[in-house]
Amino acid sequence: MKQEMINNNTKPEWIISSKAKNLFVSFMFIGVVAFGFTMITDSLRAWSSFLVSFFFFTSLALGGLFFVALQFLTNAGWSVNIRRYAEAMSSFLPWAFGLSIVFFLGAKNIYIWFDASNMIGDHALEGKISYLNPTSFFIRLVLFFSAWIVLQKWIMKITLADKAKDMYKKVVKPSVIFLIVFALSYSLFSVDLLMSLNPHWYSTIFGVYNFAGLFQSTLAFIILFVLYALKKSWIKGYVSENHLHDLGKLLFGFTTFWAYIAFSQFMLIWYANIPEETIYFLDRFNGEWIWVSIALLVFKFIVPFIALLPQWAKRNPSHLCAVSFLILFMQFIDVYWMVYPHYSKSVIKFSFAEVGIFLGFLGLFLYTSTKFLEKHSLIPKDDPFHDESTSHEVVY
Repeated sequence: MKQEMINNNTKPEWIISSKAKNLFVSFMFIGVVAFGFTMITDSLRAWSSFLVSFFFFTSLALGGLFFVALQFLTNAGWSVNIRRYAEAMSSFLPWAFGLSIVFFLGAKNIYIWFDASNMIGDHALEGKISYLNPTSFFIRLVLFFSAWIVLQKWIMKITLADKAKDMYKKVVKPSVIFLIVFALSYSLFSVDLLMSLNPHWYSTIFGVYNFAGLFQSTLAFIILFVLYALKKSWIKGYVSENHLHDLGKLLFGFTTFWAYIAFSQFMLIWYANIPEETIYFLDRFNGEWIWVSIALLVFKFIVPFIALLPQWAKRNPSHLCAVSFLILFMQFIDVYWMVYPHYSKSVIKFSFAEVGIFLGFLGLFLYTSTKFLEKHSLIPKDDPFHDESTSHEVVY
């Protein structure tokens, strides 16, 4: 009771130490150096690694905004006190837009369809020229990011105005629009950046597969944010093991959903046995890539599934932290697995280039997210559902 009174009279804040800021900047510096060095030695590898990290962190930012919009649309009360972390993740989107322009400048190195002459004479590819060309690719990138950023700013403008009594009425419209736009645009975004690496290949479930990984990893990242804030005692009295329990259940559910979609995609392609489709899995079941394929099954589904089954596991901070880190690592490996067989057919290549560029993106993502959290109160006390979230209890 005493703790609650203390919390109710203070403004929970995220404090970024100078050490943390220096670490984030160091990560960004390492990323720039790694990218520059790899560009000199192997430009295809540099842009492939850039694509992996760019897609991974852009997906996390979109996942954060998706989580926020979903909570508003469903009038969810339990999640109010953890919503700020998802909002913080979405603040990376403007930076991702700038990085998408950088990526476009080097995209000719990894997409064969950037040169129309590679499409001429191939009947299957000639029919895709109107979609797969540099101009339409650039237009779609600009349209996607413009829509995402405008809607993110619109939603944030409303949700950060904590004293607005009619906030939930105002925020429904942009939330609905975002969810509709997101459903179509993220599927096409996945097609443009990943599926078109091999323009012959196609999968009608590819967008859903990437969405499953997006939301699974988003939940894992939110959990890590919450656990860190709890460890620092910034949100004690506002967030409890009941919130962790619900986040754990969602993480468990979307771990299962990812496996279901992954199996569905594989099973349909295997059963149909069409060369234009099977080539994707043949590339990933040959050479050393078979071990990555097995690792995804084991460490992105089986281990998290078993680890999150017990009730206590979803309420134990240390356990949730370990599972969340594992899922985030495997999500990165999943994107790597979708991109790198295009660069190296049978041999796994993972060294300074991949780690360094990833650290660069990680530093920028953490810097933008924590700056957002530092600027805004961690707990939206004037939210109509604040009290409901604070007293949230899981009945089981």
